[in-house]
Order: sequence, then structure tokens, then C-alpha cells
Amino acid sequence: MADEGQQDLREALKAVAVALKREGVPFALMGGYAVWARGGPEPDHDVDILVAEEDAGEAARVLAEGGFHVVHPAEDWLFKVFVDEALVDVIFRASGVPADRELLARATEEEVLSVQMPVLPATELVVQRLNAMREHYCDFAAQLPVARALREQVDWDEVRRVTAENDFAAALLFLLERLRIIGPEGSGRAPEGAGGQG
Repeated sequence: MADEGQQDLREALKAVAVALKREGVPFALMGGYAVWARGGPEPDHDVDILVAEEDAGEAARVLAEGGFHVVHPAEDWLFKVFVDEALVDVIFRASGVPADRELLARATEEEVLSVQMPVLPATELVVQRLNAMREHYCDFAAQLPVARALREQVDWDEVRRVTAENDFAAALLFLLERLRIIGPEGSGRAPEGAGGQG
């Protein structure tokens, strides 16, 4: 059962998604709540929504005019939307790469908290999580439950290909293979009955 903070985040997710849908602004659920929508653990800090860079200004305008508290921080890759105390990050550049409508088009319509909305595919979610890992942000323990939960939905060979230049991603993929959460390179998706220990 969700605690009070998670319930507030759920309500914020629904409110922002419904507002963007109503005004026809293309978007997709990403980050921890997209993982949760696909069967992973529920996050407890914020909601991440992706819009194309070309639509970021329109998304901010629509939400501000809809009564949401919109904040533009110093970071030039997102803006923040507050629904009471709950935070929704609206991201238009992920891991330094501008988001475009082609990426959003790969999202699939899912029912999230009784609202139909586009959710990024599991492979894309894992790629984004792995490519975000750096020397000062390299928590494998946070990635293991996500990999276990989504393993059968992910094209792991595609993840290996797209994250090949990231040494931290390569190390995590090696660990996932050793734990038998994923199969060896060339096997595509997780082996039947995979899951590792724990």
C-alpha cells in the first residue's frame, strides 16, 4: 500500500498527465514511475515525464495556465511542476540527448492509475538508467530490482549495443549476467527462469 508521499506523487502524476493529454501535448511517462507501471518497484521521490525538446515551451505554458506551479531551474534539460508538495520533473533532454517525437512515438499506451497514457518501453527505460550511471552516480543496488522486474520485457542485446561506451553500464550488465538475471550476449532477452539470487 502506498504511503502518504507516494499517494501524493500518484495524484500529481495523474493530474499532469491528464492536463497534457487534454491539450494535446505529446509526452510519455519515464523514469521510476514508468518502471513501476511495467511491474517494477514504486519510487518515492518524484515523477518523471518526457516531452520532446520542441514541445517543452508549450508543455510549460499549458501546465502553468492550468494552475500548476511551474519552476524553471538552472538546469537546462527539464522544468519542475509542483502539485502541492509533490514534484513532477518534465524532462526534454535525457543523458544529454535532446528528446524528440520519434522517441515518444515508441511509447506504448498503458493504463496507469486508471488513466491511459504513453509509457516508454522497458528497453528504453533500462538504457536511460544505465546511461545515467557515472563515477558519482553508480548505485548497482538500485538497478538490480529494476532489472529483475523488467528482464523479460527488455531486449538486452539492444541495451548492450546502446550503452557500449559507458563502462559503468558494461560492469552492471556483466553483473546481471553473472547473477543469471539476463542471458549472455546474443541471447536477446532473459533466459527462462532467470532471476538470480535474492
